[in-house]
Amino acid sequence: MMVDITGKPEAHREALARGRIRLRRETIERVRAGEVRKGDVLTVARVAAVQAVKETPRNIVLCHPIEVTSVNVDFIIGEDYIEVSVEVKAVAQTGVEMEALNGAAAALLNIWDMVKYLEKDESGNYPHTRIEELRVERKVKSVVDR
Repeated sequence: MMVDITGKPEAHREALARGRIRLRRETIERVRAGEVRKGDVLTVARVAAVQAVKETPRNIVLCHPIEVTSVNVDFIIGEDYIEVSVEVKAVAQTGVEMEALNGAAAALLNIWDMVKYLEKDESGNYPHTRIEELRVERKVKSVVDR
């Protein structure tokens, strides 16, 4: 059952979630060069993250629907990884960490989907590809004066 938040006051809420996908160096170079068959990997991942944030109550079944006021998605590309950070803000009765996590996970999954043809080995498996360190890095709550 959903937690009853009826009596909770609204507060300014922020959460920042991060995650990382490990990829072969050759795949990273193709992403950097814009040479992935399905298109611009980071643009698609950014849009997927924003969409996932907005759809969180559909994916996390006991999560309250809240009005998100801001989503910011950033990427860091390393030698063998892409890291995504998703920051979500709202004025709500409950936190936005699930929205941030859902957004980060969706971005990482969309990256995987777009580059999977570059990551497969001879048997069709992904020995080097993995999603790791999906976490809430920061959560903020402050009182709203109305």
